[in-house]
Amino acid sequence: MNTILIITNIIVLLLLLLGLFIMQKKHVSFSKRVFTALGLGLVFGFIIHFIYGTDSKVTTDTVEWFNIVGSGYVKLLQMIVMPLVFISIVGAFTKLKLTKNIGKISFLVIGILLGTTAISAGIGIFSALGFGLDGIQLTEGAAESARNIELQERVTSVESMTIPQQILELLPSNPFQDLTGARPTSTIAVVIFAAFIGVAYLGVRRKDPEHGEFFAKIIDTLYAIIMRVVTLILRLTPYGILAIITKVAATSNYEAIVKLGKFVVASYVALIVMFLVHLLLLALVRLNPVRYIQKGLPTLTFAFTSRTSAGTLPLNIKTQTKDFGVSEGIANFAASFGLSIGQNGCAGIYPAMLAVMVAPAAGIDPTSPSFIISLILVVAISSFGVAGVGGGATFAALIVLSVMNLPVAIVGLLISVEPLIDMGRTALNVSGSMTAGVLTSKATGEFDQETYAKRDVVEA
Repeated sequence: MNTILIITNIIVLLLLLLGLFIMQKKHVSFSKRVFTALGLGLVFGFIIHFIYGTDSKVTTDTVEWFNIVGSGYVKLLQMIVMPLVFISIVGAFTKLKLTKNIGKISFLVIGILLGTTAISAGIGIFSALGFGLDGIQLTEGAAESARNIELQERVTSVESMTIPQQILELLPSNPFQDLTGARPTSTIAVVIFAAFIGVAYLGVRRKDPEHGEFFAKIIDTLYAIIMRVVTLILRLTPYGILAIITKVAATSNYEAIVKLGKFVVASYVALIVMFLVHLLLLALVRLNPVRYIQKGLPTLTFAFTSRTSAGTLPLNIKTQTKDFGVSEGIANFAASFGLSIGQNGCAGIYPAMLAVMVAPAAGIDPTSPSFIISLILVVAISSFGVAGVGGGATFAALIVLSVMNLPVAIVGLLISVEPLIDMGRTALNVSGSMTAGVLTSKATGEFDQETYAKRDVVEA
């Protein structure tokens, strides 16, 4: 009987995928297909949850089959992330316009990412205080206990490292190993390695123009090929979102969400306020925030459903260049640096909220100005090297709580609502990097205002 039900669910998913394919053949816009997939996935997932429950064998086995589409799509995106990060950074150096302002661009991108992270930390602090969140009220069940045991090894690793050692972890000792994503800090290590290659290229181009030009052509060719691969993968976005959001809706623990509803609401209030800050920054440089939402929503939707900043990198770069009018070099810098530096949601809001919640247990007044200022500074500095994949927020929270000498067990007590909150955090991370790219491009005069003003989203 269970097998028949599972096969029925799979057939329904295939029919929905067929419907999206027909929409594509009829040239329905990319945005409409993405949001249709989102809506269908939510409805289908809720139906599965309502009929079979979260933990039933039918739901578990059905989701496992659905993962071929959903998780398979995310894996394809992750497959291209490291090559794209590397070639994007090196390619940024080979573009003549960018090399004239390389120092200014790097300073602006990193400065905006860190500045917005500091702001997001402040928002997270005041949201936690405003909602009266208290870590003492959280209880530890079987799942939370298992999560804390799992985290203990990471806690020991983080606590045993001094800040200078953590900084050293960002540097690539074996770039080929980091290209495989072997370490939590692999992304920033690849960025650093690519930057060294780029600087070396500038020196070679100055002293030996012929070799420099030859290298630039190789990089441009590789970039074109990789971006073609990206385009092929991005065309699968609506299908991936359908499967991913169906899984989320079918397997979410709604009882736990209700139980920890206060923390979930406080988190999303902070996330929404920080997103409004992004829109305000755009408005201050005379850019239409509504256009940003309209064009950026498909990318933010994918970030929300997939919970991976790294997997969203190809869409991030495409949106900045094709839809917002950001120059390729700056878009590559902002999107790549945004994977590991200054993630507004994972490295900003989340660690700050947890620190406020556990401060009373450590005998610290979370409302004291000295604590708030110290926490904001620690959050901003600790945001270097946060992994752009699932679990980055946990890594960031462990670092911040350890540096502030606060209890880290609270990280494991929120496991039941972690997926739901992580969706919003990831979308905010991506929005932060796109905002950094737009603002930097505008400040350096490498921004195409006409492209930004157009209403239509460019097809993948």
